[in-house]
Amino acid sequence: MGKKKQPLYRFVATDSRMPRDGRFLEILGWYRPLDRPAKLKINVPRTIEWMKLGAEPSDTVASLFRQVGMSEIWQKAKKGEDVSGMEPRDVITERPHKVKSKARARMVEDEAKKATAAEAEAAKAKEAAAAKADEAAAEAPAETPAEPAGDA
Repeated sequence: MGKKKQPLYRFVATDSRMPRDGRFLEILGWYRPLDRPAKLKINVPRTIEWMKLGAEPSDTVASLFRQVGMSEIWQKAKKGEDVSGMEPRDVITERPHKVKSKARARMVEDEAKKATAAEAEAAKAKEAAAAKADEAAAEAPAETPAEPAGDA
């Protein structure tokens, strides 16, 4: 599904005797891998019903289900728990960054090092500011109330 350079994959229930792109029984959801973050939508009640009837997700679909939490919902449904209010996440955030070349790999690695160095500098600056505040508080003389001057 989709269009040129913009794929859209559908989750469908199909008979195992049908060809891969052939006739299907029901559309259960969709997946857009190129959106950032990748998005998907699953009709949970119908998917659970088909899985109770013996439908098995392909390896790819099973992986997507794990990433959005659908596999946990299925495990609870198998145990007989109520899953009517449960919904999987609509986005996949666990996508690793694909590296196409050594130069790109070095660039990604350098960016990660810079980010780590910036975080370390921020932590040091925060610690220094806290230490300065502690020193200032320790050096400040404790103010004592002045005694009234008077002839007694």
